Amino acid sequence: MKTLTKIIKAVSAAAIALSLTACGSSSSQGSTSTPSEPIKIGIPDDATNGGRAIKLLEKAGLIKVDPAAGWVPELKDVTEYLYNIEIVPTQANTLPSTLDDFGASTINGTYAIPIGLIPSKDGLIIENQADATGSGEKNPFINVIVARTEDKDNPTYKKVVNAFNTDYVAQFVIAKYLEASIPSWDWKPTELSDEEIVDEVDHYESDAAGKTVVKVGVCGASNDSWKAVQKILDDNGDNIYIELVRFDAYTLPNEALNSGEIDLNSFQHYAYLEKECSTQGYDLTVIGDTNMAPLTLYSKKFTSVDELKEAAGKK
Repeated sequence: MKTLTKIIKAVSAAAIALSLTACGSSSSQGSTSTPSEPIKIGIPDDATNGGRAIKLLEKAGLIKVDPAAGWVPELKDVTEYLYNIEIVPTQANTLPSTLDDFGASTINGTYAIPIGLIPSKDGLIIENQADATGSGEKNPFINVIVARTEDKDNPTYKKVVNAFNTDYVAQFVIAKYLEASIPSWDWKPTELSDEEIVDEVDHYESDAAGKTVVKVGVCGASNDSWKAVQKILDDNGDNIYIELVRFDAYTLPNEALNSGEIDLNSFQHYAYLEKECSTQGYDLTVIGDTNMAPLTLYSKKFTSVDELKEAAGKK
């Protein structure tokens, strides 16, 4: 059986131990002296993912962070810049398209996958989400399926969650998205090969005729796991049809769910939902876990963290 812990450790070890090739052209020029202009590093501008990015930059040895800030620090919690860098909060969905404008950027798998970025191939360092939990604690960065609180016990929605948390969907996610998306539940391979399961899902078609339609809000372009969920629902005879409603930014699906525009959403982790409900007053509840999308530091200018450090120069 493949376990979640083994997958996470293997991904992190590959990213740190190997000599990695960053996407695009690389810079072979570096200097031990501090440049006049700091190297800019883009991070997501929302509180939770921005906090994750700051912790990743700390892990890379670029900054020091006040430990009292926990796992979602803010820029004010950075106690020391060890290298001449500038951290620039930027709208998460624009980080891939603006990667040329930064020395490096921390990008979530939701937005990295559609442009062909693979953590162990293109990343400088990958978030190890196992680091975010202590003994017995829930990983706050597991992505979730969310409903309005009044609908948390809806039997149709429970069938959707059960269909997602299957071996079939897990194997598809691993085979399709590699390390950019990792199932959050223990699973074992099906009798199908990875190639067979991806081909089967990619070519699977369903329709809404005679079925209960469930509108699910998502972000980004990498949501084919829901096609795998649809196949499981159809194989089970559940008469449920998943209609994906795509949003351009993280700020939109919770508002749409809270207002009743959609039935469920699946784009965020626990920490982000908690923050949104606290600040926006949404009455939403997690009804199931899905995947984890490790945050990764990418660059088109540097091929390693060490090269980035050399170019930035020590403070």
